[in-house]
Amino acid sequence: MNRVRPQFAAYLRLAPYDDISRFQPVRVIDWPQPARGSPVSRRGYRAPGAQRLVRWAPAIWLTLFFATPFLLVLRLSFSEAATAQPPYRPVIDWSEGLAGVWTALRGLRLDNYALLLSDPLYLASALTSLQYAGVATVLLLLIGFPIAYALARQPEGRRELLLLLVILPFWTSFLIRVYAWIGILKPEGLLNAALLWLGLISTPLQIMNTGVAVMIGLVYSYLPFMVLPLYATLIKLDHSLLEAAQDLGATPARAFWSITLPLSAPGVAAGALLCFIPMMGEFVIPDLLGGSDTLMIGRTLWSEFFSNRDWPMASAIAVVLLAALLAPILAWRRLEERAAEAEAGQ
Repeated sequence: MNRVRPQFAAYLRLAPYDDISRFQPVRVIDWPQPARGSPVSRRGYRAPGAQRLVRWAPAIWLTLFFATPFLLVLRLSFSEAATAQPPYRPVIDWSEGLAGVWTALRGLRLDNYALLLSDPLYLASALTSLQYAGVATVLLLLIGFPIAYALARQPEGRRELLLLLVILPFWTSFLIRVYAWIGILKPEGLLNAALLWLGLISTPLQIMNTGVAVMIGLVYSYLPFMVLPLYATLIKLDHSLLEAAQDLGATPARAFWSITLPLSAPGVAAGALLCFIPMMGEFVIPDLLGGSDTLMIGRTLWSEFFSNRDWPMASAIAVVLLAALLAPILAWRRLEERAAEAEAGQ
């Protein structure tokens, strides 16, 4: 049948014509809608059940692989260590049902968290992790920004090849790459051999089992995580802005600080978070490249779990570490929301 769409009729009423009789009605074909739960009946239409599944898939994933393990660790952090298998005394007696849950809630103790905040060992390891992660993040930014900027300015064909070289280390096991640095940094390793051959040193340098080795391992391992977000931001930079700044008399340094760096701030923040957060809990690099003095929170957590077999204390460390690392992410999201609201208000 022939009829005029309501939207089209509203447009005609708003059109600057006094006589709209010359407009012809639009023929509308009423497609038969498939029944609920039926498979796709024509291109572009999906059943409501599939749409709900896609919508809920992230929530299901986070519930199964993040929320559920976190709740188990949180429950374990309120337990007491015991000489048993597993090595802790459960907080809730499930044989009593809801009464056991209520009894556990009334007798809930925070001894593990109180010890965590009062023992200088845990405070020292947290501060050491913060120091290493902060310094390494700054070094990664200083090294990764020029690399990402150079990649973004390359021709398209060469850019893809260079980008492949950046992500090439991901094709090798992380553990094997860290072990390779042992062969490079040890006293009889490749680095000392090259320096001795060049005559720059007379005796081998002691780099292994020091903070310098840990810093080298952190910067090498996490460099791609800094380069890729910066590259994704810089590739969208409008270079005509830099040309306009140069035409107005701005020096290259002034154009960088006034245009390039502010526009690349989202990439800087994303790269810093991607590097800082996992480096705070890093265990493999300080364990293999650092010495006994390299006390980071990841090594402390591992020692509590496997050496001391104090699972409740290790769980408390994990909960506090997760809460501390979620804070900058939530703060950054809040800043992004405010920036989006301000931009929409303009």
